[in-house]
Amino acid sequence: MINPFNEKPIKSNDQFYNWKELSPKPYNKFDVDPYTRVRIILANGAEYEAVKFSHAFHRHCDNNDIRRELAITRRKEQQQQKRIAALKPIGEGILEHTIGYEQLAVDLTAIFAERESNKYVKQAMNFALLEDFDHLYRYADLLEMDKGVIAERLVGKYTELMPGRPTISEHRFPADDVKRFVNYKQAGSLTKLDINILTAAEQQTMNYYMNQAAFYQNNVGRQLYTEIGMIEEQHVTLYGGLMDTTCTWLEDNLMHEYTECYLYYSLMEDETDEHIKRIWEQHFNDELAHLHNAAELLQKYENKVWQQVIPQGEFPELLSFHSNIEYVRQVIADSVNITAQREDYIDVSKLEDGAPFFEYQQQVNVKDNDVPSHNVMRKYIADNGKDYRFEVAAHPIEELRDRKHDNTTVGR
Repeated sequence: MINPFNEKPIKSNDQFYNWKELSPKPYNKFDVDPYTRVRIILANGAEYEAVKFSHAFHRHCDNNDIRRELAITRRKEQQQQKRIAALKPIGEGILEHTIGYEQLAVDLTAIFAERESNKYVKQAMNFALLEDFDHLYRYADLLEMDKGVIAERLVGKYTELMPGRPTISEHRFPADDVKRFVNYKQAGSLTKLDINILTAAEQQTMNYYMNQAAFYQNNVGRQLYTEIGMIEEQHVTLYGGLMDTTCTWLEDNLMHEYTECYLYYSLMEDETDEHIKRIWEQHFNDELAHLHNAAELLQKYENKVWQQVIPQGEFPELLSFHSNIEYVRQVIADSVNITAQREDYIDVSKLEDGAPFFEYQQQVNVKDNDVPSHNVMRKYIADNGKDYRFEVAAHPIEELRDRKHDNTTVGR
């Protein structure tokens, strides 16, 4: 496996992309591999995080020499994000694209959780996994109801479409999503990378839903995007809370660039579409330059070498997308009734009566029929006699097997 600190970026006469390069040919939504769509969404989220972090650093830095370096790198990151966003075809609707967002959340989290050695981080991943899995199911029913599009075609049957932890049960008191941070200098390479990548992915999903809710065609859909967008905010708090709070801004900058290098190299190795593979290769080369610049800034202004932040520079196991049906089923069977309690997790049946979880549920979910995620299913079942699912076997939780009734008590 390569060490990006030992790799030299290919020099170009032009530091920035021109307008033609910012408008690559989009994929064909009718024959694109579902995981190509997923990789594009993931890369877009990574670039959004890169820009967001750089702006935050810029606003907390009193050294204009550093700020100028950040501005140059940030402009290129912005260009990379625009190139990636242009790969989405014009004819792919909001809901179709949303299915890709949730398939990414499910399979990315499952892949990371299955390989994660830190038990606390793995628990957080499994916890959020079941919630994104449920979101995928509810969006799939809305897609079939409003557009007549069958989501199992969009996910390539790589990912099941059935209930996870019901969305109505996911609404928690905000303080219960705050977790213990992970010390990056002690953590393994995969743990650090996985936390950074998941935080970026969930953050992008949160922002996408926050913005798209107002543009949906009917109130049922608008309200569903609003509700699930609130859960994504919880996930960003959860994953963001795992990030190392002891890093300096320049150390964090190095870690961001290392994460992007790892991600683009993984996408390049995993990609099946040759046109898009070349874009990942170009962006990996861009990120090599950013990484070396970040290492130079760290050395110049804090007198630290990159090994003090990332002791093992060589890439660990690369990210490769694949179906995770059996793993997700096992997590559902083991933890569908788990909720959060401050920094830890607990079976909802063991919470005290006055726990913040119950108080928050009573304030937000006053009546089940007011909750958008429940109303989508209630309407779909009323119109069709049963919900829309794609299952390879009976649901692992007996209470969630009834296709003629939307369960609102599991996990609650």
